[in-house]
Amino acid sequence: MRLSRYLLPILREAPREAEIASHRLMLRAGMIRQQAAGSYSWLPLGLRVLRKIEAVIREEQNRAGAVEILMPTIQSADLWRESGRYDAYGKEMLRIKDRHERDMLYGPTNEEMVTDIFRAYVKSYRDLPLNLYHIQWKFRDEVRPRFGVMRSREFLMKDAYSFDIDKEAARHSYNRMFVAYLRTFARLGLKSIPMRAESGPIGGDMSHEFIVLAPTGESEVFCHRDYLGFDTPAADTDFDSADGLQAIVDRWTSLYAATSEMHDEAAYGAVAEAERVSARGIEVGHIFYFGTKYSAPMGASVTGPDGKEHEVHMGSYGIGPSRLAAALIEANHDEAGIVWPDAVAPFDVALLNLRVGDAATDAACADLEAGLRAAGRDVLYDDRDERPGAKFATADLIGVPWQLIVGPKSLADGKVELKRRATGERVLVTPADALHRITG
Repeated sequence: MRLSRYLLPILREAPREAEIASHRLMLRAGMIRQQAAGSYSWLPLGLRVLRKIEAVIREEQNRAGAVEILMPTIQSADLWRESGRYDAYGKEMLRIKDRHERDMLYGPTNEEMVTDIFRAYVKSYRDLPLNLYHIQWKFRDEVRPRFGVMRSREFLMKDAYSFDIDKEAARHSYNRMFVAYLRTFARLGLKSIPMRAESGPIGGDMSHEFIVLAPTGESEVFCHRDYLGFDTPAADTDFDSADGLQAIVDRWTSLYAATSEMHDEAAYGAVAEAERVSARGIEVGHIFYFGTKYSAPMGASVTGPDGKEHEVHMGSYGIGPSRLAAALIEANHDEAGIVWPDAVAPFDVALLNLRVGDAATDAACADLEAGLRAAGRDVLYDDRDERPGAKFATADLIGVPWQLIVGPKSLADGKVELKRRATGERVLVTPADALHRITG
């Protein structure tokens, strides 16, 4: 991608309304534009990050056995009346009417709609377990949207819903998602800690929030320090092994960890003082088991092996990709800008031509761009007629992992400069060696 042909509206100064680092940097780096309170357009750079996050989430959901669908954003109020949540949900739900005066709503979540899909097609225990997920926009009319996409009214959500014959089977589905979430956040470069949490308006009697520690977190959290050193479940984890998954979950819930809503001061006080962590945290995922809360009132049942009808046991599992983009920045930035982990960076390489129009530098950049593309790397080629300082500042701000700098002086010696954004390390190498280091 040539930067001269790309929409990248860099801001030199941080907007006054931006209170936290991720909001400031997303606006400055031209990732998002606010359209209304709590509502944002995702510009090209931001959308590339969002799609990278989605890809990791999809891979781990599929690995854990979930099946992707796509449900509408606008839902019928009738489904929510069946479950009893239409009036109970509160003002966060945006209620609307269509041209025929039918009550509709912009979905804040999808338990009712996915239960309706399930009851229409699944009739036998032989079709269980089943986990359906989608990645779709949601709307919750927050009384005070703030912190950019960290707490916005319109947001992208991956929500999954499991269906099982009984509580024991549902626990296994819950554990599948628990382990999938640990893997997802680790692959995104985040250390997440599962903490006991309230279920809120979703309902249910078992719930964990996955928390990333950050100074700008929205709430106080408490945990044992050992969680920071726990290893992530391996890629070859057997998601069909109930005992194996339960052992992983048992380990990750064996020590104290709770959000402020579930905090037990006495239990926390029993932890050795040197091992206590009290910090701010960002919620990046939330999982729930709620039994027959929705299947019972909505008639979602299957014929069991005994020939009788059984109301299915359900769980729901959410991750906010748009919120994750902000959380990743909160965990990965410095005074110069964003420092993206490789897995979610909008581009792999920023190729900086320091003298556009010079035949030698133009030719070298063209060769390097072609080589990187042939190796499957995404390249942002800064071919603008700008001062080198402006190009360096832009590359640092948007946080691309590698900067490949081509100038006439170093090129005269057969060298280019390679910078690793995360460490700041700079080396002069041959163009061939630069390609090898980036793609090897």
